[in-house]
Amino acid sequence: MVITQPDKPAGRGLRLTPPPVKLAAQELRLPLLQPKSINSPECQELLRSLDLDLLVTAAFGQLLRPAVLRIPRLGCINVHASLLPKYRGAAPIHWALINGERETGVTTFLMDEGMDTGPILLQRATPIDPDETAGELEARLAQMGAELAVETVEKLRRGEIEPRPQPPGGTMAP
Repeated sequence: MVITQPDKPAGRGLRLTPPPVKLAAQELRLPLLQPKSINSPECQELLRSLDLDLLVTAAFGQLLRPAVLRIPRLGCINVHASLLPKYRGAAPIHWALINGERETGVTTFLMDEGMDTGPILLQRATPIDPDETAGELEARLAQMGAELAVETVEKLRRGEIEPRPQPPGGTMAP
């Protein structure tokens, strides 16, 4: 099951535009859900009916409430485009570039009630090229994130990951 944001108006004409995740799911003929709120009672009931082992999110744009976080047996994992605890929240790639960071990366972590505050599962770092644009870095981190998500799920399945608390001193992407 693929869950993504609803289609949203975009461009000059504010034409209803599907998110890229929807297009990929349709191309692969995967079941698709686009709830206004994943936390709604109707969506929670649907998720319970799926008997989920794990829920994985990436750039989802909705904070999952505790009732949703408790549905999958093994929990909920997020793929975040920063080396947490740095740049929690939205736009971590842009803020890494604005702040002149020389390195960034991708983190998988177990979601909790906070904004990108849960225990870290895996991280991968990468240097930022001085001439790299936000779009180029985003594409690289998206590929890294997809690979790290698969690795995380496999290692969880084999019992090879011990979640570790995030170190103190986290920052929010403003």
